[in-house]
Amino acid sequence: MILVTGGAGFIGANFVLDWLAQSDEPVLNLDKLTYAGNLENLASLQGNPRHVFVQGDIADSALVARLLAEHRPRAVLNFAAESHVDRSIHGPEDFIQTNIVGSFRLLEAVRAYWGGLGETEKAGFRFLHVSTDEVYGSLAPSDPAFTETHRYEPNSPYSASKAASDHLVRAYHHTYGLPVLTTNCSNNYGPFHFPEKLIPLMIVNALAGKPLPVYGDGMQIRDWLYVRDHCSAIRRVLQAGKLGEVYNVGGWNEKPNIEIVNTLCALLDELRPRADGKSYREQITYVKDRPGHDRRYAIDARKLEKELGWKPAETFETGIRKTVQWYLDHGDWVAHVQSGAYRDWVQKQYA
Repeated sequence: MILVTGGAGFIGANFVLDWLAQSDEPVLNLDKLTYAGNLENLASLQGNPRHVFVQGDIADSALVARLLAEHRPRAVLNFAAESHVDRSIHGPEDFIQTNIVGSFRLLEAVRAYWGGLGETEKAGFRFLHVSTDEVYGSLAPSDPAFTETHRYEPNSPYSASKAASDHLVRAYHHTYGLPVLTTNCSNNYGPFHFPEKLIPLMIVNALAGKPLPVYGDGMQIRDWLYVRDHCSAIRRVLQAGKLGEVYNVGGWNEKPNIEIVNTLCALLDELRPRADGKSYREQITYVKDRPGHDRRYAIDARKLEKELGWKPAETFETGIRKTVQWYLDHGDWVAHVQSGAYRDWVQKQYA
């Protein structure tokens, strides 16, 4: 069995679904079910005996210790995190509590569990920490992409809290010998993405006839990674990654935000045309840029390809079409996730 934390969130849920589709190995899924944790993401697993869900916090040391002792997983994969930059600007404390304190307590519980394993189990155990390219800071237009040795220069409370968790994971390997692996990924997109992030927000707003808010000049560049490619990379790192190593996971798709929005509008024009025959581009609205907005991220994923043979299966063109079609086909999911709290947040953020 493996233990997945944060397995009801966007990336975690996709990982759990893909894992159980490709493996007979059961998953113990621990998720706090904050606003972005959604059990509807896992609806297809209802009644599946290989999926054990527990609602709980990685910062609850007693709960984590009990689950480890009871289920004896061979690996722990930590997806649990507060992850939205805008939210971290308005309310950083949740990010400190989950991403730093929670990661520390999870590491402590795992270290105690791992220390009590027999030699064979101990040698095979892994702790895989899922992190972000945002810990590296921002790049100038001509700078080379982030490699695993790039200096950490986080610029938001979110990225600073993730950087801190990365450092803790590294320290637990070097100090205690805990068998850790870390992945730093670029911007993910795909099914089950909570509609506060760029791509799902644009799709949902476009279909609702609302403005499509673009920060500043829209020329912030990101590297885009289809979420299921990210899941396959994590599986490969878990299988064959070298202990203590960091692996950057990217999609080789650097694009400015405004190009992403225009691509989404074009796909929606094709797949779900507006009743008035006009383009969804007419809904694009430029809004004041957010504080400290990083200008460019880019991931150099050659280490992962060279050492472990991983490459993304999707191009941006194939992945974004699949994503738009998923949202068109899952209107009920979108409607359910749009609670009053979500609408209040979007109104506050993009007013």
